[in-house]
Amino acid sequence: MSQKLYIQTVGCQMNVLDSEMVVADLRARGFELTDRPGPADVILLNTCSVRAHAEEKVYSNLGRLRQMKLERPDKIIGVIGCMAQHHQMGVFQRAPYVDLVVGPGQLRQLPALIEKIRAGEGRQMEVGLGRKEGSRAAVARSHETFDPLRDPQMRPNPFQAYLRIQIGCDKFCTYCIVPSVRGPEQGRPPEQILAEARRLVETGVVEITLVGQTVNSYRYRHGDGRQTRLADLLLSLSKIEGLRRLKFVTNFPKDMTDDLLAAVRDIDLVSPYLHVPAQSGSDAALKRMKRLYTVAQYREMMERIWATVPDYAVSSDFIVGFSGETKDDFDKTCELVRWARFKNSFIFKYSVREGTKGAERYADDVPDDVKRRRNHELLDIQSEISYQDHQKLIGRSFEVLVEGPSKSAVKRDQDEGPLVQLTGRTHHDRIVCFPGDKRLVGQFVDVTIFDCTANALMGEVITQPAFHGSLVRK
Repeated sequence: MSQKLYIQTVGCQMNVLDSEMVVADLRARGFELTDRPGPADVILLNTCSVRAHAEEKVYSNLGRLRQMKLERPDKIIGVIGCMAQHHQMGVFQRAPYVDLVVGPGQLRQLPALIEKIRAGEGRQMEVGLGRKEGSRAAVARSHETFDPLRDPQMRPNPFQAYLRIQIGCDKFCTYCIVPSVRGPEQGRPPEQILAEARRLVETGVVEITLVGQTVNSYRYRHGDGRQTRLADLLLSLSKIEGLRRLKFVTNFPKDMTDDLLAAVRDIDLVSPYLHVPAQSGSDAALKRMKRLYTVAQYREMMERIWATVPDYAVSSDFIVGFSGETKDDFDKTCELVRWARFKNSFIFKYSVREGTKGAERYADDVPDDVKRRRNHELLDIQSEISYQDHQKLIGRSFEVLVEGPSKSAVKRDQDEGPLVQLTGRTHHDRIVCFPGDKRLVGQFVDVTIFDCTANALMGEVITQPAFHGSLVRK
């Protein structure tokens, strides 16, 4: 009789991809996926450590699972991913009914660890080495990946997929725990990446997003001295027949090279969209964050993007209320946002992370009410910019990859057919909402824009394509 598996995922694209790998591995060994924790024999929480709120949410979820464990002691509860690597034995101490703690570099060991628990060997923990617990090579080996294993059922859409080209990070920003929980920066071999991309396209994937902690830092050094960089990889991937779009996230400003921008400009499959976190518009704050660039250097990078990539779209990340942030620091951040006119920005209140240099060196001295006020103010500035720029797109037409019904989809009159409010994205990663046939999901359609909000464009399909089978997961 097959065992039932329930997995809950929070966090970044890396975690989404890790969950896909875990499910593929366990399903190949006879596990059956369930969408409810109650019937599950094994419950896995794939976790994030970027912010304290994400970790506390996991502990809250574990608290709700405690009763299930009391009622069924044979049920295995596991915490996997970044928080497992970060807290390690601390997970068992706070939730002693947890059976399994596994870091992101040890996920391939999950089946064997589950078998050990079933065999009565007690709770199990496997985590990677800390950055100071061995040589760089030894630490890197302890943070592995098993990317070729895939399970399309775990993706939001079967025709879109993440593809990891890099693991780990060597930037050591003072607010960030990722270098500790994901290990040293390592580029995967390009031949392995290309082979995985071909397999994805063979299964119906038309859009691939390359992911890495600082994806544009990617490089792979071959034994003969040659070096493959992201621009080279994009060119090779663009030759795969059947692939329609290529994206890559997240970028580090200092590594935005001219050859990469030329590739974005010259390779039709590559989306003219770049996500390049700035984090602050103040040199003093950037120095405390150890971001390795100045505001002037970030602006120079933006000017090169504008000069090289016509009709570009750039989004960014910002942290408000980082240790020592003054009103002048925040005002400079607002000034940068107004100047750069990002497509959108992801804005976060600073959350101190135990184990980071920021936690060691700096007091979390910006009051929470000030953080909230600055967060709202910066969001308002960005929303106004996004709305103004979206208004300029009214009347234009864009090719949109249809991702599915919008959350507010409402069925129209029966005599109009199976029309719902659909949503998709342009080549520039702009969200577009429009009424259309549900069979359009997974296809590319041309949409004319007639209205907008700060977050999305509203449009109408110009022509309905002929349907030659659906890519929608039944």
